[in-house]
Parts: sequence; C-alpha cells; structure tokens
Amino acid sequence: MSIVLITAAFAAALAFILGITLGFFKDFFAVPEDPMTANIREVLPGANCGACGYPGCDKFASEVAAGNAPANACTVGGASVAEKIAAITGTEAGEVVQTAAVLACQGSSKYAQLKGTYTGISTCRGAKTAGGIKHCMWGCLGFGDCVKVCTFGALSMGENNLPRVDYAKCTGCGLCKKECPLGLFKMIAKKQKGAITLCSNYNPVKTMVIRACKIACFKCGICMKNCPQKCINMSIQVPMVDYSRCNSCGTCVDKCPSKAIRLLEKVIV
Repeated sequence: MSIVLITAAFAAALAFILGITLGFFKDFFAVPEDPMTANIREVLPGANCGACGYPGCDKFASEVAAGNAPANACTVGGASVAEKIAAITGTEAGEVVQTAAVLACQGSSKYAQLKGTYTGISTCRGAKTAGGIKHCMWGCLGFGDCVKVCTFGALSMGENNLPRVDYAKCTGCGLCKKECPLGLFKMIAKKQKGAITLCSNYNPVKTMVIRACKIACFKCGICMKNCPQKCINMSIQVPMVDYSRCNSCGTCVDKCPSKAIRLLEKVIV
C-alpha cells in the first residue's frame, strides 16, 4: 500500500511541476496577437469553411490585417461582415457576391440506369473508386458526402436520392463542391439569371448517353441552334451559356427534349 501511495504522490508532484513549467513557457514564448487581427476575427462568423480561400477564420483575419486579403472575401458573413471589417481596416468594403451551390445532375435512380447492386463502402468517394454505380460515370453517386460536410444545414438527401439545396441556408462556402468526387456542384451567383445545364455527362456519343440517363443532355444541339441570342456553345459536349448575352428568354428550356436545361431563376429559389 505504501508503494502505491508513494507512486501516487510522486505522480501528483510531477504533474504539478510540469503544469507550472508549461504555464511558464507558454507565457514566455507567447507571440502577442495583433489587435487588428483580433478585432477582425471577432466579427467573423467563425464557420472556418474556407470559402474565403484560407484554411480558417484565424488565417483569413491575419491576412486581412496584413493587407493580403480583401474585406469582402467572407461570403458567409456577407455585406454586413465586409462593412465591419472595412471599418476596422479603414478600407472599402466592396461588393459581396453571394453564391450558391447548384447540382449539375438530375440523374436520380428514376432516370439513371444502375450497373447493379453496389455492396461497397457507402460513400461517394468509395463508390467512385469502385467504378461508380451508374452507367453514367458522371452521375451523382447519391451517398451524401456533400450533405455530411455542409456546416450550414443547407444540404439534405431528397427522395430521389439526389442532394437537395436549401438556398435560404446556402452561403456559397463551396465545401460541397470540394467534397464531391465528381465535381458536380457549380458555384453560381444567387442573383445570376439565365439558363444552366443540369447535366455533367461529357460523353460525345449520343446513344450511350440516352441509354445511361433519360434526363441527360443528349448532345443534339437544339438549344444552341434555336437560341435567339446565340449565347450557347457545345464545345465541351454540354451546353455552356454566355451570361453576358443570355436574357432568360427560355427558348432553350422549351426546346430541350430531355429537359436538361433550366433557368437559374427557377433553380436558385
């Protein structure tokens, strides 16, 4: 018993000495924080999402204080945060472009043909590594990796086994885009108007596309041929829209045989 008590007392004494020593060295080697950095950090939302281009709010605050980052880079905080940062740094807030995530795929299990029964790891990355679960190799894998990383609760899995975006909550942080192994999310300005192709199948062979997904872009080019503004091109096998010329007339939407094109005004709502 005496050995146990001696050991316990020695351990307690050692812990006390180490605690005092660590506390001393912490204060001795502490790097004083720049007051401006601290003030900027205080007004940030604290999401640490990386939407600003930096690994976290602390790094962003220090870069702004150093003059290496603009006051309006925090899209999560929006205009109000940009104005507060500008007041602290004595700079102009500038315009904050609020973006949102748009899933460029409509290939739910209802429309996209499955290869078979998948029994591998139930993640999108796992399924992609295994060769995918759909005949469309660009189609959403549907395991919700994007939902798991969304820190704002803006993503959920819909009944069609595709992620659904709540645009009232989406801050445009881009975490879902980074997480998606197929890169199916596009970050679009919330105020942007015009047509968008909700398909990422870049296979140029029309018959293979049709067999793989009934709601994919069939590469027919009807949208491009009928566009009054001539603002659509098919250079990458899916319609790309020049928003500087698109006036949301909706002709492409009406003409598309598979309904792969929609107006952003009716998507980001």
